[in-house]
Amino acid sequence: MSTQGAKPPRRQIGDGGPRQRRRSDTPSAVPASGSDRSGGISRRAALGLAGAAAASGLAAPALAQTTIEWKMATAWPADLEGPGRSAQRICDAIALLSGGRMRVRLFPDGELVAAPGIFDTVSAGTAQMGHAASAYWQAKMPAAVFFTAVPFGLLPHEHVTWLEQAGGQALWDKLYAPYGVRPFLAGNTGAQMGGWFTRPVETLDDLNGLKIRMPGLGGEIMRRLGATPVSLPPAELVQALASGLIDAAEFLGPASDRALGFSSATKLYYAPGFHDPNGANEVLVNSVAFDGLADDLKAVVIAACRAETLQSMAGSDWRNAEAFHALQTEDGVEVRAYSPEILSALRETSMQVVASFADAGGLDREIYQSYSQTLQRLAPWSSASTRLFLEGREA
Repeated sequence: MSTQGAKPPRRQIGDGGPRQRRRSDTPSAVPASGSDRSGGISRRAALGLAGAAAASGLAAPALAQTTIEWKMATAWPADLEGPGRSAQRICDAIALLSGGRMRVRLFPDGELVAAPGIFDTVSAGTAQMGHAASAYWQAKMPAAVFFTAVPFGLLPHEHVTWLEQAGGQALWDKLYAPYGVRPFLAGNTGAQMGGWFTRPVETLDDLNGLKIRMPGLGGEIMRRLGATPVSLPPAELVQALASGLIDAAEFLGPASDRALGFSSATKLYYAPGFHDPNGANEVLVNSVAFDGLADDLKAVVIAACRAETLQSMAGSDWRNAEAFHALQTEDGVEVRAYSPEILSALRETSMQVVASFADAGGLDREIYQSYSQTLQRLAPWSSASTRLFLEGREA
């Protein structure tokens, strides 16, 4: 979960406040089936829609509705394997499910705003939507990290369970509400790896002074064990490793990591991703813009996010499995497990770091308690149903 250096915008960006821009003559980056090149509905498509409306008893004036155009600022490079493509699929799904009534133009990291500024951009309404990960907003809202991943915490399917069944979504809504932002789970990159290292780390002494790119709670855990967390956007990570600017870096999983070319800088790849057992992504929506949508278009936005969560979870597992194999068989990467000494220290320190949210009181404590209670309830079942099964399958 990261950022990239800014790129020059493709075109001049006009005013994009929280109000919905209703235009039918502005090109969209998300073409709708049956649209003409100006972004409007072609005569042939309009006739088809009219026939369908007549057949279903819909009033003909519905065809006069103009297109709602939104902007989506993302935290990802264009077409980045995993989250970058998730963001585009969400835009495409909204255009398709709305029948072209609503279109969302995607702006990759740096084109409209750099990743760290996405939340404020959506809050202000400059972009009506954003696609990122909640861990980016840790400085503004420390407990936001719970909605991306917690070290040694919930797995992807368990995270969905927390949001959908155990009160997590209501707490997420409550956390973002003061900023005029609505959050939706919208993608998941799955369990992650421990990161790329330019030198072996076998003992706790090896972590002393280690310059590592690891954001969020994972970075704090590494700091407490003697390492030095460094913040860098994804586009700079490979060069930073190759030049010695940093000694280690984590980004996502094998598929995204291989796409960025980490193996050209180092061949040491560590597991597990203790800091990110889950890779939840979010769609941020400006509350004023969302409340101004018709009910069916609100449902379209929600449905697009839900569909992408399922699709990305399946896609991430498949792509990561293929890339994990290719990294070892084609790229000469050596996958190593953290030593028992390091893993034990990471786990113990993680418990201390996560528990500190209870001391903050207020909503932070509510979120911590809800998350912890869900983990305690799910862990025995996950152990019996999944861990023991995997041990048996491997044996």
